[in-house]
Amino acid sequence: MDSPPLSEPLDISRIRRPDVALLRYYALCALATGPAFPLTLIPLLCRYYTLRYRFDDRGITLSWGVLFRTETYLTYKRIQDIHLNRNLVQRWLGLATLNVQTASGSASPEMKIEGVLEAEALRDYLYARMRGAKHAGAEAADAQSPAAVAQSIPPSASQDEVLQLLTSIRDNLQALGGSPTKGESPS
Repeated sequence: MDSPPLSEPLDISRIRRPDVALLRYYALCALATGPAFPLTLIPLLCRYYTLRYRFDDRGITLSWGVLFRTETYLTYKRIQDIHLNRNLVQRWLGLATLNVQTASGSASPEMKIEGVLEAEALRDYLYARMRGAKHAGAEAADAQSPAAVAQSIPPSASQDEVLQLLTSIRDNLQALGGSPTKGESPS
């Protein structure tokens, strides 16, 4: 008995345009508006035909528009949360909308990625990149740790410079809650 073939991993760099299923979804949404069908369909067609995605090492670019071109670039480290939404028609067509949110303070998502059939795999990829970008930022912060700064003191530094640096290190440690203050005993 043969086992089913393993699915290939998602190649994010190949996602540049929405799937044709999004065009069908837009047509169904426009039909649902009844007599306003032509007025609703035209902007949706313009959005579909101009919608472009680009995923690179640092972030995501989403662009669309004919008369008024909208281009949004979002770095992975700015991403706070990713929501995957599917209504009944989207599930029927195999579509989903990924709402990417940042800490901008807005209730609406910073970016909506729609028309992607592999939405779960894309969400997992974005979460992995988001976490990787945040860990890389933490490593960069560790490179500026007090120990790294103390090792970088030149031998010709004056006592005042060394004292100022040590005071800064103490203050940073107290802010982190990692060292006892004067008069306290370590536990």
